[in-house]
Amino acid sequence: MKHKTIIEPFRIKSVEPLSLSTESERKEYLKKAHYNLFLLRSEEVIIDFLTDSGTSAMSADQWAGIMLGDESYAGSRSWLKMERTIKDLTGFDHILPTHQGRAAERIIYGYLGGKGKTFISNTHFDTTRANIEFSGADAIDIPIPESADTSLIHPFKGNMDVNRLEKLIAETGAENIGAVILTVTNNSGGGQPVSMRNTKAVSAICKKYGILMLLDCCRIAENSYFVKHREPEYANKSYKEIAQEMFRLCDGAAMSSKKDALVNMGGFLALRDKKIAEACTSLLIITEGFVTYGGLSGRDMEALAIGLEEVFDDHYLEYRIKSTTYLGEHLHKLGVPVLMPIGGHAVYVDAKKFYDHIPVDEYPAQALACDLYILGGIRTVEIGSVMFGKYDENGKLIPAPQELVRLAIPRRVYTQSHLEFVIETFEELIKHRHDTKGYKIVEEPQFLRHFTAKFEGI
Repeated sequence: MKHKTIIEPFRIKSVEPLSLSTESERKEYLKKAHYNLFLLRSEEVIIDFLTDSGTSAMSADQWAGIMLGDESYAGSRSWLKMERTIKDLTGFDHILPTHQGRAAERIIYGYLGGKGKTFISNTHFDTTRANIEFSGADAIDIPIPESADTSLIHPFKGNMDVNRLEKLIAETGAENIGAVILTVTNNSGGGQPVSMRNTKAVSAICKKYGILMLLDCCRIAENSYFVKHREPEYANKSYKEIAQEMFRLCDGAAMSSKKDALVNMGGFLALRDKKIAEACTSLLIITEGFVTYGGLSGRDMEALAIGLEEVFDDHYLEYRIKSTTYLGEHLHKLGVPVLMPIGGHAVYVDAKKFYDHIPVDEYPAQALACDLYILGGIRTVEIGSVMFGKYDENGKLIPAPQELVRLAIPRRVYTQSHLEFVIETFEELIKHRHDTKGYKIVEEPQFLRHFTAKFEGI
């Protein structure tokens, strides 16, 4: 019998209590946090969709592996296990452990970047862009044109625009391009997948011009799910085989293992070129730790190695993608303008459409994120002009291409009843959507302002 219901492919063995606050309490909490959801305390949140990074529930095998962690400074068994697992997956010879993904980004883009260099991506994520720009280099996004239409159904809206890539190379000069970065899935582009066909095309262009191609692979397993189910020639390949083929097309990869390695902390940089690896290893030792732990404990490395195997399980990936789709499709049926089709790790709401009466310089996505918290205790994150907006020479906002709110779903954490609670919150929010007003920024840092900026209601 083929059941309609996709059940969680696990049993719950340990539970963590939720603090069920009232709406009036949450208004006070948010005010004290200066209307920035990053500044809330975790006990002030009921459903935490701020991020899927480092928020996974680890398995019994991972917790058991933690007890086996070898904490030796050099050459620990746990490191050798992690290295072996990553080499098997990526095919790269040089593996550098880091405490999380942005550390790997800082090392590789600090080495490759600098003034006069340009990096090109389907869409740089916030920490990737920040590390590149901090080095003095430029970061350019070239997603396919279809990605701009949130309502358009396209199987691989995360793809890179290969025609624009060729033009940018001609304009910039291949020697001035630090790397081409393919982010899978395309997080800032709505969690949309990248096709194997597009990866091959990007790889061919990079090889043609002698440009380094890197993979931001933190959601490689979820991307493999979409390739298997949307590219007919990969229907009979395993998810892991698909991921391995994608790695073969690249020169290196950076991973925040806090996503598809199902751990709370960890990352790595994997490279094919020995010279680049040696230079990055020196930076690793200076800033992260010795080459066989790189800022991670033996416990972390054990859990990471096990998680990288578990994440490619057929039943897990089916549950993961379809539970996200369940939430997205139910919001879509309510009339909530979500980015279609639904991505792998998150549901993205088009706040510009949802709050069409709020201008972009009053941050409609930040307004929606605040309203979801006040009404339902649901913490989400703005991915719009707070996160990616810039200012011109006159201090006027240059808005981001889209004003999105991301509902990032932690792995193996919430059940269907939690998702139903979120759907009910949106049902109520729709009734009062035109009463909402925007926000203004009253304090912000130079980089990554969304983490610590302070707001006031307009």
